[in-house]
Amino acid sequence: MGKIAINIATGSLQQQEMIVGIDLGTTNSLVAIIHPENRQPVVLKEHDGNALVPSIIHFDKMGSITVGDEARKYLITEPQNTIFSVKRLMGKSYNDLKERSSFFTYKVIDDNTESLVKILVGEKFYSPVELSSYILVELKKRAEHILKTPVTKAVITVPAYFNDAQRQATRDAGKLAGLDVLRIVNEPTAASLAYGLGMRNDETRTVAVYDLGGGTFDISILRISNGIFEVLSTNGDTYLGGDDFDLGIVKYWINQQGIKEEELMVHKGLAQELRLKAEEAKKHLSSNTKFKGEAGGEQLELNRGEFENLIKPFLDKTIECCKNALADAGLSSKEIDEVVLVGGSTRVPVVKEAVSKFFGRDVHDELNPDEVVALGAAVQADILAGNNKDFLLLDITPLSLGIETMGGLMDVLIPRNSKIPSKAARQYTTQKDGQNGMRISVYQGERDLVNDNRKLAEFNLSGIPAMPAGLAKVEVSFLINADGILNIKAKELRSGVEQSIEVKPQYGLTDAEVEKMLAESIQHAKEDIQTRAIVEAKAEAQLLIETTERFISKNQSFLLSEEIKRTNNAVAELREAISTNDKDLVQKKTEELNEISRPYAERLMDEAIKSTLKGKSI
Repeated sequence: MGKIAINIATGSLQQQEMIVGIDLGTTNSLVAIIHPENRQPVVLKEHDGNALVPSIIHFDKMGSITVGDEARKYLITEPQNTIFSVKRLMGKSYNDLKERSSFFTYKVIDDNTESLVKILVGEKFYSPVELSSYILVELKKRAEHILKTPVTKAVITVPAYFNDAQRQATRDAGKLAGLDVLRIVNEPTAASLAYGLGMRNDETRTVAVYDLGGGTFDISILRISNGIFEVLSTNGDTYLGGDDFDLGIVKYWINQQGIKEEELMVHKGLAQELRLKAEEAKKHLSSNTKFKGEAGGEQLELNRGEFENLIKPFLDKTIECCKNALADAGLSSKEIDEVVLVGGSTRVPVVKEAVSKFFGRDVHDELNPDEVVALGAAVQADILAGNNKDFLLLDITPLSLGIETMGGLMDVLIPRNSKIPSKAARQYTTQKDGQNGMRISVYQGERDLVNDNRKLAEFNLSGIPAMPAGLAKVEVSFLINADGILNIKAKELRSGVEQSIEVKPQYGLTDAEVEKMLAESIQHAKEDIQTRAIVEAKAEAQLLIETTERFISKNQSFLLSEEIKRTNNAVAELREAISTNDKDLVQKKTEELNEISRPYAERLMDEAIKSTLKGKSI
């Protein structure tokens, strides 16, 4: 019976090897370590005492990239080339974001509502993974500069709310930045570790972690017993945070000044100036009762009472989430032993009061709320390095497990360093009309193309009922049991057709083989992600061509000959682009075809709706 090698395959991590903890935040990011002498977690700071690196990226005309405080300067002067809040885009499709596209002062591409978003800067298209990797590169450089030693291994934190795609995107960003990501840790778990909760083996504590950051809010209820963290429930809103407080203030001011929101869409610089001034007001009102300022030549004022009124709806929303999290965990507020505050927005006095009142107890806010997650990530890194013997580290998978998807790409279901037992599932669909089978090929490894990974098994799911492309829903699930045996199941959810396999070949690898595979994945990360990007761009373009051609042949009589001609030209240009290996050209031509077809597709849709309302069918 084959088993997965479940040792920590990187061998025993040497004591002197520095594993850093990274909090990759929406607004700010930072790095922490366990101090080698006093064994306490500490945030790495530059000489000026600053630990926070703003999660902002600026591209200049030559394509040079700056990150952090340097990039912040360009938010007003070059808003279209300055990216902020990229964490809000991780693992997201445009559909998830369209309600809030006006929040972003840079160009978020909305070509295909289901595909992951892309950001256009100048002539180049970037994915959120690439953009996040630039922030991680900056953090890595900063850590190496302060520690005077190479940094190649890290623990990175994510909101407990992050789904599989968002976690994988975070891992990919780490790999692209040249980091071996040993573990993705939930932010609430990290915050609890920073406060030493659960450090004593003989106690069981129930902890509520209220995390209100720049862009996301989540509340997590954890039970910590014998050094093991169990998430009882999480709730929250991946679109609620200090940014919304700022936006509330901006709306209040523009109403006062009689500025229309459409004007801000045109004057991006003014929009950004107001946003930054609102952030300043929010911080000022945490310790003062009145704020006065100026933006775009206008005098601006806000007092603490007005501010608290503006943010009350957001605050009420967070308390509602707390109620839901408690209900999901089957607990009352009285059963919570500790409440931990995380995120810069918890510095607002009325936030602290509301949370304390809801849980009926004092809250933990002794540690800097901006640093607490990074400090906890450093504690987790120390546990992984084997320096903290009080914690039980469960057996883990040495390499990622996944399946082959379109274009020979590796889609990871169970990332390396996942605890065993472990399970994961993801849904796929058919690519062709009437397709009645799907080949499931299972691979192990860290590279983006399956050809560079190790094939473990393959089977066919046949008997899928004939239906149009994209309608079938095939769920592929992986389960590694406590013995390390991998079971894979594929099931078409509409018809119930299913097939499963147990991976029997012996595939425990030697430590040296695993090390080699990991080293290669980091060495080739850049070209791997470029390859993945071009494969995905071509697949998306091909799909758009097929959809457009079907649409035209079906609706020819409703279209103007000029529209058909322009569309055919754009299709031909896109076909030409696909034959090159230029990702940006493919994406540019895809965007152009979208721009041409969007107006008449919308016109036909409107006409169809009008006819339906009149009782005719078009």
